[in-house]
Amino acid sequence: MLDRTIPFYNTILRCVSYRDKNAVLPEGFSIVSYKNGYEKSWAELEYSVGDFNSLEDAENYFVETYLQKRELQSNILFLLNSDNAVIGSCIAWQDKRGDDFVSSLHWLVVDEKYHGMGLGRALCCATMKIFEEQANFPVYIHTQPWSWKAIFLYLSLGFKLQKSDSFSHYENEYYQAMAELKKIVSEKQFELLQEFSEK
Repeated sequence: MLDRTIPFYNTILRCVSYRDKNAVLPEGFSIVSYKNGYEKSWAELEYSVGDFNSLEDAENYFVETYLQKRELQSNILFLLNSDNAVIGSCIAWQDKRGDDFVSSLHWLVVDEKYHGMGLGRALCCATMKIFEEQANFPVYIHTQPWSWKAIFLYLSLGFKLQKSDSFSHYENEYYQAMAELKKIVSEKQFELLQEFSEK
């Protein structure tokens, strides 16, 4: 479970040049686009990790945010196990940045029972492939310090922490986030975060 006692600060990453494209999906798992009814599975996933106060809130958010743009529904990916049950999701989306739109990776989540199998990386890479095929770079991510493990995954794919750049309605809180991350990660890991911060 994510440690939500870690203070929340808007943490922005951007990828201009995607790398590490060869993530292997373990045998028995598959990645598919949105199908009718998957909004309930998404709600269950996100509620289980504490991102919403209720299943109803999570499902309503998904429907209102993602099902209003039919042209982007194929960009909503779901990870299935060998029983075809949804155990993860990630979304290749478009958000406002000023008067334009920019690509943004939303809601990478994998059921905790399946952590440590490389599934998050495979799912993230499948999402990045959509951006690559559509030539939609740069790609942004909004996250927070309690998702520090995911931050290192994003860095390995070519993302960099942004000191001032942002998108959508997010206020970049890089320095506050880094102060919290310094308390959580090892000294070597923190040096990596600094190394992969936009100059």
